[in-house]
Amino acid sequence: MKILVLGAGAWGTALAISASRTAGIHQVVLCARDAQQVADMRATRDNQRYLSGHRLPDTLQMASWPSVDSNGHLNVDADLCVVATPTAALRATLQSLSHIRVPVAWLCKGFEAAHAEEEGAVGLMPHEVQAQVAPHLLAGAFSGPSFAQEVAKGLPTALVAASGHAAVRDALVAAFHNPTLRVYGNDDLVGIEVGGAVKNVLAVATGLCDGLALGLNARAALITRGLAEMSRLGLALGARADTFMGLSGLGDLVLTATGDLSRNRRVGLLLAQGQTLEQAVHSLGHVAEGVYSARTVNQRAKSLGVDMPIVQAVVDLLDGSTSPRQALAALMGRGARSELD
Repeated sequence: MKILVLGAGAWGTALAISASRTAGIHQVVLCARDAQQVADMRATRDNQRYLSGHRLPDTLQMASWPSVDSNGHLNVDADLCVVATPTAALRATLQSLSHIRVPVAWLCKGFEAAHAEEEGAVGLMPHEVQAQVAPHLLAGAFSGPSFAQEVAKGLPTALVAASGHAAVRDALVAAFHNPTLRVYGNDDLVGIEVGGAVKNVLAVATGLCDGLALGLNARAALITRGLAEMSRLGLALGARADTFMGLSGLGDLVLTATGDLSRNRRVGLLLAQGQTLEQAVHSLGHVAEGVYSARTVNQRAKSLGVDMPIVQAVVDLLDGSTSPRQALAALMGRGARSELD
């Protein structure tokens, strides 16, 4: 199988490394927009910019971004195309792939920011973006609890291939299922995308909780109530409840909220230490999707009448309208209610 990975960030690189490990099975091409990054990766066999210290297999090819034809379409030669761009770049990338007939899967986790000039507009999930710009694609999401560094090392990991098209699920399993990476299929694309987006916002909250030294009781309560918020939004958008008990719900939430490699958790820790949002984000050197998707998740929830107080507290904190301590007080000061509400 020829696998094209569009985007040489940490996660795209880690998956390219994983798929390249079994010699003679796949031809993997990792594409970057920056020609200098491509040259450096070829020379050093290392993605020093985004995933330093993990050797790129000799079988892994590096290439510049595919050329564009007169219709704005990318010239793609592959059996599977993996879009490893941030959510903000997904729309343009899918539009440039709208002509291809091979399976396409995106890796980003988040909601697209709403267009400010459109009254009442809400942030869209990746599959909704795809429906707008490339409705004929055989497409889906590749998601689950995973840190790029651990996948690159070959540590045991389990992911979910999510799509309403069996061909997409099967292609992702064929491309990435190996002795260190298990891939499960799931046709609940809405649930997988909601879990992937909301867990990043909740990880910021959990980092804040730990940064304020509130204790393990508070962390457990925050994760559990956060999962309830995630599930409420997902069900309102048409997801299945059982998806949130799986890898892209509970699994990804626990990993991102508690793992020291989590960039979103790190943002919360730094805010608790008194850093500004700008300082916290700058210190990461990578995208923390929770910072960018918090407002759109909250906006989408409000449009549906879904109560998400933890997400709201994160938004208020990121907007600078409240302090870490005030955000905590607002959550703890809420009235008593049934756990199932």
